[in-house]
Amino acid sequence: EDYESVLCVKPAVLVYRLPPRASNRGYRAAEWQLDQPAWSGGLRGTAKGSTAFIKLEDKSSGELFAQAPVEQFPGVAVESVTDSSRYFVLRIEDGNGRRAFIGVGFVDRGDAFDFNVALQDHFKWVRQQSELARQDPEQGPKLDLGFKEGQTIKLNIANMKKKEGPTSGSSTGSTRPRPAGPGGLTLLPPPPGGKSTSQGIPARLPGTPITDSVLSWPQPGVPAAPAAPEAWGDFAKASGSTPSQAQGNTGWVQF
Repeated sequence: EDYESVLCVKPAVLVYRLPPRASNRGYRAAEWQLDQPAWSGGLRGTAKGSTAFIKLEDKSSGELFAQAPVEQFPGVAVESVTDSSRYFVLRIEDGNGRRAFIGVGFVDRGDAFDFNVALQDHFKWVRQQSELARQDPEQGPKLDLGFKEGQTIKLNIANMKKKEGPTSGSSTGSTRPRPAGPGGLTLLPPPPGGKSTSQGIPARLPGTPITDSVLSWPQPGVPAAPAAPEAWGDFAKASGSTPSQAQGNTGWVQF
């Protein structure tokens, strides 16, 4: 719904009765008996939709004296006189179809200028809204996002790194396979620095197979056992006693 807006408010205007027109020439304020106004009060210009309303109101009570609907400016509803910029001719209506023409004059020349500009601005806005309503949105300029002939696009991929690994979530770089021990078991890598393990077995380089020579490496602080003889005899045990001494060849050792 259209709301009513205020275009201008002027506190002092004078209303005159118009004499009969002798010809079709324009109105002249000098013929109105300017020293004998028929009414004085205030003027308030409003707008509702595209129509402007010029309301003449009583200064003290604000009661409406006359109203002039304006649908076009310049037009027959508001006309300027030919001999002054302070006076206008209004076509007033009473709402019952009756119309009359009266003369209106502003005491201050600046008020007359503001009144004229307010009507011009309002109907300028009305014309702009009418032109926008007639325009077809599909006929407006369209945004062209296509590539023109010879146009290229450049991408900066200098900081991108290729990810490698069994899965996309693995860390970058190649993953070294762990060496497999006897029986297909996977062994953990040695501690850093090439130090021996807590069991006294020396560190082993990755990829070196476990052999008997590695497992039989002498432990620190433990004397090496002599080599076993080629032939082994039977242990002699005394009945009900602990083993005492081996018999036979000189290569036997005592446990």
